[in-house]
Amino acid sequence: MSEQTLTTIEQVPQKSTFVTVLAWIFIVMAGIGTFISILQNIMLYKMFPREEMNKAMQQPDLVDQMPTFAKFMFSHIELFFLTFLIVVTVTLISAIALLKRKNWARIVFIVIMSLGIIWNIFGVIMQYIMFSSLPTEIISPPEFESMMTIMKIASLIMATAFCVLFGWIIKKLSSAKIKAEFV
Repeated sequence: MSEQTLTTIEQVPQKSTFVTVLAWIFIVMAGIGTFISILQNIMLYKMFPREEMNKAMQQPDLVDQMPTFAKFMFSHIELFFLTFLIVVTVTLISAIALLKRKNWARIVFIVIMSLGIIWNIFGVIMQYIMFSSLPTEIISPPEFESMMTIMKIASLIMATAFCVLFGWIIKKLSSAKIKAEFV
C-alpha cells in the first residue's frame, strides 16, 4: 500500500458500535411507537367524538373532583396524542438518519433526549400534584395510601434512571470521537 492510501484510510473515521446500536434500538422503539400512535389517533378521532367528550367534561360532579391538569389534558386530548405522534415520528426519522451518520440527526437526537429528561421531571412533578389533589375520601384507605407511596417511589426511580440514561446518551453523542463520525 502506498503512503497516500494509508493516510486516506486513517482519515476515515470508524463507525462506533454505540451509534449503530443506539440507532437500531430507537428505530425499533420509535417504529413501534409511531405505529401505535397512528392507531391511537385514529381511535381517538373515530371512537370518541369531540362533542361527546365535551358533554362528559360539562358534568359538574366529574369536573369538580378532577385536578386542574387532568381537566386541561381532557380538554386538549387530541393535541396530546398528535404531539406524541409527531415526537415518535421525528424520533424514528432521526434514528434512521443517525444510523446513516447525518449530523443533523445527531443534533435532533440530543434535543429529543433533552426533551425526554424534561418530560420525565415534569411527569414526576405532575404525579405528585395529581395525587395530592385527590379528594381525601379516595386516598383514606391505608392500602391505597401504601400503593400511592410505592407508585411515587417507583416513578421517581424510573424517571431518575431515564434522566441519567438520556444524559449519558447526550454526553456520548456530544463527544469529539462520536462527532467525528458524522457528516
